[in-house]
Amino acid sequence: MILKTLAGMLSPDQININEDDLYDAAADRYKKYAKAKKVLDVPSPIAIVYPKNTEQVSKLLMFCNEHGINVIPRGGKTATEGGLETWKENTIVIDALNLNEIIKIDTYNAQATVQAGVALQDLEDELRKVGFTTGHSPQSKPVAKLGGLVSTRSIGQFSTLYGGIEDMVAGLECVFPDGHISRIKNIPRRAGGPDIRHIAIGNEGSLCFITEVTIKIFRYYPENNKFYGYLVKDIDTGIKILREVIVNGFKPSVSRIYSEEDAAQHFYHFYENKCVLVFLAEGPKGIVQATGDAIEEAVAKFGDGVVKQVDGQLIEDWFNHLNWSQKDIDDEVEGMIENDSHSGFTTEISADWETIPKIYYNVIERVRNDFSRAHDITMLGGHSSHSYINGTNMYFVYNYDIHCAPEDEMIIYHHPIQKIIVEETLKAGGSMCHHHGIGKYRSEWTLMEHGTAYYMLEKLKQAFDPKGIMNYGTIFPQEEGIKKYIK
Repeated sequence: MILKTLAGMLSPDQININEDDLYDAAADRYKKYAKAKKVLDVPSPIAIVYPKNTEQVSKLLMFCNEHGINVIPRGGKTATEGGLETWKENTIVIDALNLNEIIKIDTYNAQATVQAGVALQDLEDELRKVGFTTGHSPQSKPVAKLGGLVSTRSIGQFSTLYGGIEDMVAGLECVFPDGHISRIKNIPRRAGGPDIRHIAIGNEGSLCFITEVTIKIFRYYPENNKFYGYLVKDIDTGIKILREVIVNGFKPSVSRIYSEEDAAQHFYHFYENKCVLVFLAEGPKGIVQATGDAIEEAVAKFGDGVVKQVDGQLIEDWFNHLNWSQKDIDDEVEGMIENDSHSGFTTEISADWETIPKIYYNVIERVRNDFSRAHDITMLGGHSSHSYINGTNMYFVYNYDIHCAPEDEMIIYHHPIQKIIVEETLKAGGSMCHHHGIGKYRSEWTLMEHGTAYYMLEKLKQAFDPKGIMNYGTIFPQEEGIKKYIK
């Protein structure tokens, strides 16, 4: 019945029922190993559909809402927390593939309007031609799409200067389950009640489908870029230097500190078993000079913990090869198939400056002492890479040898480690998810994350998706799904 109805709404090239594609759509990169080994334990969707305009999105959602069909909105397929995973039998994936028009690049008003399926790299390439940039550069930049980036509250590698995606969105268009199309106009700021952009930004497809986005754009000055790198004694020193620069009012586009273990993965040719501190100052020449001076002053202030400065060219060369393309993703999949292993996972959290080191050390100690498979861990460390006036984030990075069936890997290895990270973070008052989102695999802690404010989030779900057809299990905890796929 579902496929027959879809055939009456869309052309044949807009409906995909290829078994391999449906299997691929059943999960995102959270279960990448099990997926590569062809042992996913979740149902495949009925179809993937590719609407060509907002009106078709509206009709599709109305149909699904009327018949209780689960909908998973999809953009560039780079999600990492299970947000694209299928937890219900009757599921349709609505993909933004054909919503791929760059509508307007407006350099005078410093904004660009695009449909949700426009690849970030494509927009960036067009902006570079006219001397501008999005300022948004997640590692998934070559394949990520704007609708997905906005719906997952994405952040980029230059966030300390440009902000997260939520700071860049001027306006947007989205569609709700009842088919209602909402347009939020593009303005620099307003005091017209609560900021309703944030109903859509970060909703992870659990409330609405984003069809169009207008983002701010920035002048691009690559000729002024200046890279800094330092070896420091410990992660505490690095965090103190980061804080000194940021709290003093400066905004390097990149500001990072890597633990020794994590540095070994990125800077093996020069890290000398030390932590690595990295900065990039960019923008107009005067701002770059002032920012560079502030970095050097901060490093000097905490000089007792600094081992040496490294050549900035080494940092630039590393950074220029940090993003991963579709080929990198495909190669990773082939490697998992051939080698029966993969390179592990990350879990990112955030907290204030005082708390972040405490969380870091508590997590490392608990994983080493409490995790039953600690003997299989081959690397355990972390890095801070996104800083704010009142705090920073921490990426926990961990690799392990896999000694279990591929379908059991997540429950035996990743989830217990993630559980320790989330527990220690929430206990200390931090946030369990800095920018990857809640997805389905942190949803069991959504209530603890928000506390009494969960009331507000829950009311949004009840108001905009009363029949619960939008991305079942994502953000909003569903006990049935948690028991089946997590416990």
